[in-house]
Amino acid sequence: MGSQLLVAEALDERELLVHRIMDNIKGSSFVDMAKRNEEKTAEKRLPRSEYAEQAKSAFQQIIDLIERYQKIDAAIVASNANTKIQTSYGEYTVAGAISLRNRLKAAKGYENKGFENSLYDKMQEEYERCIQSIHAKNRHLDETAECMRLSILGKETRMKETKPLEVVEVYVKENKAELIDPLDIVSQMQQLKERKDKLISELDTQIKVSNATTFVVLD
Repeated sequence: MGSQLLVAEALDERELLVHRIMDNIKGSSFVDMAKRNEEKTAEKRLPRSEYAEQAKSAFQQIIDLIERYQKIDAAIVASNANTKIQTSYGEYTVAGAISLRNRLKAAKGYENKGFENSLYDKMQEEYERCIQSIHAKNRHLDETAECMRLSILGKETRMKETKPLEVVEVYVKENKAELIDPLDIVSQMQQLKERKDKLISELDTQIKVSNATTFVVLD
């Protein structure tokens, strides 16, 4: 019967093993040199037999740690593939939940971030660009309309005129820039963000609960 570990414990040990293995690799010496007429090695300054024992021991310890890491990693992967969690958006394996969570949290950059983030950013980028363009075009239209009024009425006459000229109003109405928004994009963006934030929170919680209650068996 193998030993049992909670997934949370296995994750902690796996992370610790990474550091131990790398530290042992960096701190170990596997070959040295010495003159034929000298007993001690050139770098470590140890007797040949003692150096040989240390090199073999260090190598074996690293191999043992790697094997331990592989067993724990395989057990975690198997558990994540078979253990399921529930969210308000459906059921996921832990492996699928971790993948989805990582995608939702992905950093910016179209090649690196998740689909949802790319979609949201594209929508926001287009919306903001269109709004800015609309405002700029309409400001220019208002300036043009004002010039038309001045040209038609003359400055002195315009001061007495309170009703805009019909021809100018028609021109403004026909040339006014407006947003074409079939999706109600602001609402859609808000829904995307709310779903993402809620799902990340649920995934984080359920993954932690699963890791704290699910055991893996190590042979």
